[in-house]
Amino acid sequence: MPATPGCPLFGQCGGCQLQDLDYPEQLTLKTEAVRQLFPETPVESCIPSPRPYGYRSKLTPHFPRPRLGRAPAIGFLKVGLPPRTLDVPACPIATPAINARLTELRAEVTAQWHSYHRGASLLIREASSGVTVDPRAVVTEEVGDLSLQFSASDFFQNNPFLLPRLAAHVAAEARSGAARFLVDAYCGSGLLGLTAAPGFERVLGVELSPSSVRWARANASRNGRDNCEFLAAQASAVFATVPFPGADTATIVDPPRKGCGDDFLSQLIAFAPRTIVYVSCNPETQARDVAALRVAGYHCRQIQPFDMFPQTRHVEAVATLGRDD
Repeated sequence: MPATPGCPLFGQCGGCQLQDLDYPEQLTLKTEAVRQLFPETPVESCIPSPRPYGYRSKLTPHFPRPRLGRAPAIGFLKVGLPPRTLDVPACPIATPAINARLTELRAEVTAQWHSYHRGASLLIREASSGVTVDPRAVVTEEVGDLSLQFSASDFFQNNPFLLPRLAAHVAAEARSGAARFLVDAYCGSGLLGLTAAPGFERVLGVELSPSSVRWARANASRNGRDNCEFLAAQASAVFATVPFPGADTATIVDPPRKGCGDDFLSQLIAFAPRTIVYVSCNPETQARDVAALRVAGYHCRQIQPFDMFPQTRHVEAVATLGRDD
């Protein structure tokens, strides 16, 4: 059914696409979109966000180079071409604390816009430790029974209200094959591997970013996850240092939007883990990669969508795969 958009800029701002649909219809739409991508796999109904609005814990507004005599628009890209910045005083999908800081930050930039010789991107992040606009700040986020620290500019899921349920689901699926060991690929600051760790003898997190590995190690120590180890690896040798046999290992894969890529998939297939839990913010590239894993002898048991991004066309999906043999 149609709904009244929660933002007066809906249709102009490129950030949201579904505010004119009521929330149950958004969930149905996203579920069906994932089912079309995985016609041979059971796809569960999309799990809703506890907050359809006011959920986003990070904003990155930007502004173009100021023109002589006029303060710049501060906000997000406008719908259509040519690409232009739309002035956005407040964002209804962001948390109230983010919006309060956005008002202050906009005033600060506007007051000194003469000093800017080029455009800039801003950062506002809310975590359990508070709100910051400093990309170098260390923030603390609570997810389930974990307390995680990371740099404010680092990637971290931006819907903290649904995140604990997503992390718990990934952990349960990883444990479902009764593997003894866990490899967390693309581990970031350690959230998924640390959540699942109590169900495994040993956990190895692998990440391309050395700074993320440092945070993951610190977070393991911070949370008493003594069975966890984290390593920085080259993209061409992600599984080269894994000491576990693939047949007794579950693997969590959480790649960027572009998916895994042929190089990573060939390594994953050669390692041959018992269970693969594939987390993706882009089900289209996820479906492409799952198809390659099917050819290699895996079957996809289930897909569970999560609405981490209400009011937008985006959806997170968790695929669980096991070996046919």
